Amino acid sequence: MLTIPAVVDVPLKVDKDGTIRVGTTRVTLESVIADHQRGASPESIVEHFPVLNIADVYHVLGYYVNHRADIDEYMRRQREEGERIRREWEAEHPPPPVREELQARLAARHTKRE
Repeated sequence: MLTIPAVVDVPLKVDKDGTIRVGTTRVTLESVIADHQRGASPESIVEHFPVLNIADVYHVLGYYVNHRADIDEYMRRQREEGERIRREWEAEHPPPPVREELQARLAARHTKRE
């Protein structure tokens, strides 16, 4: 007879920076969910991230289905934090003037074509 486990552990862990990772890998929850939202099957997700275990991907997707609002909120906060870090980096490390000049020339060419 099949024994049904009382609880199934979801293979997610939070690292020291607060990022949720899948199983014992460095693959983020956001990466798996983004692939899923683009229509990738669990098998395709494992092809994209060969370090993942197929059973772990199924467990993570099942958890996502049951906790969508919480995970979507987590992912929104992660995006906001990433944008904040990007803005800080760009403010501390502005592009060299040559790049700005090339971007202006490219924009001017684009405007002429329209």
